[in-house]
Amino acid sequence: MTAAHFSTRERILGAAETLFARHGFAGASLRQVTAAANVNLAAVNYHFGSKDNLIEEVFRRRLDELNARRLAALAAATAKAELDLEDVLAAFVRPALELSLDQPGGHAFMRVLARAFAEHDERLRKFLSDNYGHVLREFAVVFARLLPLLDKEELYWRLDIITGALTHSMADFGPMKRRGSVSEEVHRERTATHLIRFAAAGLRAP
Repeated sequence: MTAAHFSTRERILGAAETLFARHGFAGASLRQVTAAANVNLAAVNYHFGSKDNLIEEVFRRRLDELNARRLAALAAATAKAELDLEDVLAAFVRPALELSLDQPGGHAFMRVLARAFAEHDERLRKFLSDNYGHVLREFAVVFARLLPLLDKEELYWRLDIITGALTHSMADFGPMKRRGSVSEEVHRERTATHLIRFAAAGLRAP
């Protein structure tokens, strides 16, 4: 892939990510994307073929790396002599918070991800389930070992709620936004600590 090819593709993805975060998938048009990326419609068609494919690539660009980090952290947690619930939760939570704060556009992508949960787009939900559902299932297997008294349905209810809380925190929607006097690293650590403690209590509850 040439530098120009990569640059055009990345500009389109960055513009689409920002606009999808702001206006939603239906609300942001390809015309808006091309204007923001300073390209023509032919460039979008050449790189992605359709708006649906563009949406999918916005997710792939972030989620491939995020879930690779999560699985590596899960492997490290399960390799320890003593398996710990908080360590497994950290493997799920911390890579996502790192992505949302460390990478350019991370906050915008988390708002895109939040919209994927909120908007009833069955095609998008199927894409996310088919391509990334295995990651949650791998975590669920480990959580089930640690929490043998929870049946499968109850475990997935609780994991769904934890995932929603994590997405909300990453998207910076709530009242606990980072203050200007607090560094991103400190804010991320505080968020991780509170979320892991909250999630562990929820998972351990009778």
